[in-house]
Amino acid sequence: MSNTSLYEEMIRNFDWSIAEKELEYSDGNVLNIGWYCSDRICLKGKGNKTALIYEGFGGINKKYTFNDIRIAGNVIGKFLRNLGIKNEDRVCLFMDRIPELYLSFLGTLKIGAIVQPLFSAFGEESLFIRLENAQTRAIITQSKHLSKIRKIRDRLPNLEFIIIVDFTANKKLESREIAFSLAESPPVENLEIYPTAAESPSVLHYTSGTTGQPKGVKHVHYSIISQYLTTKWVLDLKEDDIYWCTADPGWVTGTSYGIIGPWSLGITQCILDSGFSAQAWYKFIENNKITIWYSAPTAIRSLMKAGDEIVREFNLSTLRHLASVGEPLNSEAVIWSIKMFGKPFHDTFWQTETGCIMITNFPGMKVKPGSMGRVFPGIIGTVLDPDNYEPLTEPGKIGLIAFRPGWPSMMRGYWNNEEKYREKFKNGWYLSGDRSSIDNEGYYWFIGRDDDVINTGGHLVSPFEVESALLEHPAVGESAVVAKPDEINMEVVKAFITLKPGFSTLSACHATGSRVHGCSSKNPER
Repeated sequence: MSNTSLYEEMIRNFDWSIAEKELEYSDGNVLNIGWYCSDRICLKGKGNKTALIYEGFGGINKKYTFNDIRIAGNVIGKFLRNLGIKNEDRVCLFMDRIPELYLSFLGTLKIGAIVQPLFSAFGEESLFIRLENAQTRAIITQSKHLSKIRKIRDRLPNLEFIIIVDFTANKKLESREIAFSLAESPPVENLEIYPTAAESPSVLHYTSGTTGQPKGVKHVHYSIISQYLTTKWVLDLKEDDIYWCTADPGWVTGTSYGIIGPWSLGITQCILDSGFSAQAWYKFIENNKITIWYSAPTAIRSLMKAGDEIVREFNLSTLRHLASVGEPLNSEAVIWSIKMFGKPFHDTFWQTETGCIMITNFPGMKVKPGSMGRVFPGIIGTVLDPDNYEPLTEPGKIGLIAFRPGWPSMMRGYWNNEEKYREKFKNGWYLSGDRSSIDNEGYYWFIGRDDDVINTGGHLVSPFEVESALLEHPAVGESAVVAKPDEINMEVVKAFITLKPGFSTLSACHATGSRVHGCSSKNPER
């Protein structure tokens, strides 16, 4: 059977009950993500299997088995419960990618509280907006981020507990602050798991979108059904794989596919928290014999910019499957990965609101460089006419990417913002806010955000397509395209580029043979 025929067979015979059966979940039973990702794996006889391989700044290395993460989750859960944290209280995780971040995720869910992961690079005002909106009751953080919280805590009356996982005894705790050390806490072998149900809230992710205040995207414990199966089928994780998802859990990829997906499958995963450099990343893959790598186009383009020679300094032969997420994957990156790793990066499309992969290039399926792939089985997708929200049937016609509601990990609402939530649905479809075309084989081709298309002289131009064209030039390492107001054409396309090592701005401009405005070493635009 061909790969295309296999895909069609999967579509015809698909039902989400496949995941329910494999996870041994029945409708109406207790469904708790924290338990499913740790306790259940131990009950399957995998307690001694490595769950987490961690490498941090200064060469810090740690390893945790599934039994270790089960007990650590229990310790954190008991600590929170003893403070009075109860089901559906919001607990913010505001940490770098240290083990406590991942273990606190499990512990918080085990007691029925809602996890609110936030990117640790947020400044105090960004942090304040999200904590105030969620009426967060506790935040778990590190000493290095404490100053941000102290600046805003008096404006957050609902924030009762500021828990510091690495507080040193020679410093003084201030109002509402509590020191907590996982290493110094006694183990908790058994913890009463809060009996969350399928529709009990689990994770509250904040997404800014392109306009307006950040919105809290509410997910439920039933999301594990989608995340488990998409991890297994799209990322192709198997029992003996070593997996690396480079995403931070402050964003949805880092939780859906950096915690829930791999650990619900009982897979060993690696975490690198020591900054970005091509050498460090390749060394990390080599040292840990990573087999599955899920990264982002920005990182991939940065690796491309570092050059080809550095790749050859490392043994990366253990890699067997590569995938990408977070933004459109340019065709140049796919072609480059085939040249350097012998296999393509498989693009995946989804959002904070969808909770799981929606459009994807399946392992073994024909990859069309520049395409996002086809819809995941069980997902009904289309592109809609933006005027009447009816599906477009002509191949190649550009429309709004939309999905039929009902998949397990679909958001259940925006926190305290029902109006914005309702705006995401039209004519029985969930609107992604992105534009795409679909070719005659069902492959989706990303155009841009619905509000990001440039109208120049009546012609609609996709910034992504212009950026992709620029990246085809051998001197261009990165590109960004924006609209510039223009009296005659309403808008004109303006591009910013950075060059690969060894190229000067002048040589890059001359080599294109195209008209360049303001191209100099100080102003590399065109």
